[in-house]
Amino acid sequence: MLRQVFCVLGLAFALTSQAYSQENKVFHVKFETSQGDFVMEVHPEWAPNGATRFKELVEAKHFDECRFFRVIEGFMVQFGIHGDPKVAAKWRSMNIPDDKVTQSNTRGMVTFATAGPNTRTSQMFINFGDNSFLDRQGFSPFAKVVGGMEVVDKLYNGYGEGAPQGRGPSQGRIQSEGNEYLKANFPKLDYIKTARIIEVE
Repeated sequence: MLRQVFCVLGLAFALTSQAYSQENKVFHVKFETSQGDFVMEVHPEWAPNGATRFKELVEAKHFDECRFFRVIEGFMVQFGIHGDPKVAAKWRSMNIPDDKVTQSNTRGMVTFATAGPNTRTSQMFINFGDNSFLDRQGFSPFAKVVGGMEVVDKLYNGYGEGAPQGRGPSQGRIQSEGNEYLKANFPKLDYIKTARIIEVE
């Protein structure tokens, strides 16, 4: 009887360990965009909550048809608001806990946007340059662009900062009106065609 209990416990431990191992494996995501393709390498050990949320978003095909709505030359490119306001509203209320900052916001690193402690949802950005000053503000990279950074560099940046500070899109209107608003008022914005997991190490 005791032996059977140990066997069951051993099996449960093995299954738990296997699941944990799968969750913590580095994986790659290919983004097909209006400017070309680029690939992100995601590291769950860097920022586990961020990496898990990102994987959820990719598996839900959340990024398909998403616009790169905030592109600031030399700084970063931001994306992640769904083109359908109903879908955007769902994710907007699904905050995730903060991660410790274990990596620096240097060129090619990918980080969730935040409006304060524990407010990350679906928006993220890719750093164009050395933005290490963001590290002490709690911005924790979870991935990096490992192929096609030249494509990221070409994303349309002519609209600049978002409203009301700049001429770019209003995030509030993107949330409430979606791609209809962006297509009508900011037709030059580049966008994501698809984002799919292509391999797990």
